[in-house]
Amino acid sequence: MIDYKASHTALGTAYLRAAHQLLDAQPLLFDDPVALPLLGSKAIKLIQNTADNYRIPEMLALRAHVVLRSRFTEDRLAAAVSRGITQYVILGAGFDTFAIRQPQWAKNLNIIEVDHAGTQTMKHSHIAAAGLAMPGNVVFADIDFENESLHGGLLRYGVSMKEPSFFSWLGVTMYLKEDAIDAVLRSVAMFPSGSEIVLTFLTQSSDPPSSLSQRVANLGEPWVSCFEPDALEAKLLGAGFSKVEFLTPEEVETRYFRQRPKDLPVPKKINILCAVK
Repeated sequence: MIDYKASHTALGTAYLRAAHQLLDAQPLLFDDPVALPLLGSKAIKLIQNTADNYRIPEMLALRAHVVLRSRFTEDRLAAAVSRGITQYVILGAGFDTFAIRQPQWAKNLNIIEVDHAGTQTMKHSHIAAAGLAMPGNVVFADIDFENESLHGGLLRYGVSMKEPSFFSWLGVTMYLKEDAIDAVLRSVAMFPSGSEIVLTFLTQSSDPPSSLSQRVANLGEPWVSCFEPDALEAKLLGAGFSKVEFLTPEEVETRYFRQRPKDLPVPKKINILCAVK
C-alpha cells in the first residue's frame, strides 16, 4: 500500500465493527460506542440500507472474526494493565477506536497508534467531523513497516523502550513481506520482560481462492504472507518471546459465544495468538 493513501481494508474493518453495533443481537460480542459516530450518518445509513449483504454467511463469518479479535485483544490488554503494563502500541491502528473510548483503567497508559500517514489523515478527518476528542495520552506515529524499523520509528516519536508495553497487531501481517514481519517482532521483543503482543495471521487454508483474498488484491492491498502455527510459534520464540499461546475455537466458544444469541457464527479458523516476552 502506498503510504499517502488511506487503507481501504482499514476502512472496511471499521464498517464491520459498526455493523456489529447496528445489526447484531445483544449482548454484543464487542461493544464499541464510537464505531458509529466515527464513520458518520452517511455510513450508518449505508449499512442499514445494505443490511442484507451484511447478513450473508461470508460477511457474518468475517464480522465475527473482526469483533472477536478486538474483544480478545482488549481483554488481554486489561489483564496486562493490571500487572503493570504502561504503554499500549497499536500497530496498523487503522480506525481502531480504543484511544477515543478508553475506559478508566486505561487513563494512565501511553497509547501509540502506528499506521501510514494516509490512513491517519483520513482518521483525523473523521474524528473532527464527528466532534470527537482525542485524549492527551495518545500519540500518532507515522511508521511504514516495509521501509523503517519499528524500533527506530518509535524512538523518533519519543516512545520509551524501557517501559513494559502491550502491542496489538490485528489484520496486518498478511499484507507484509516476511522480512518486515521479522523486523517488527524483533523490535517488540526489545521491550522489557512482561511485554506482550496479540497478533492475527493468515494460514494457507484461511480463505478460499478468489474470495476475500481476491477482493483485497483488487483494492491494491494483496495478501503476501501466511504462516502455519508451528512455524509462527518458532519465529516468535526465536525473536525473544518466552511464551506463545494460540486462541482455540473451544476457548472462543466457551468464553465469547456461548452466552449470547447464535446470530454470529463461532469462527472455524481463529488465527489469533498472544506472545509474552
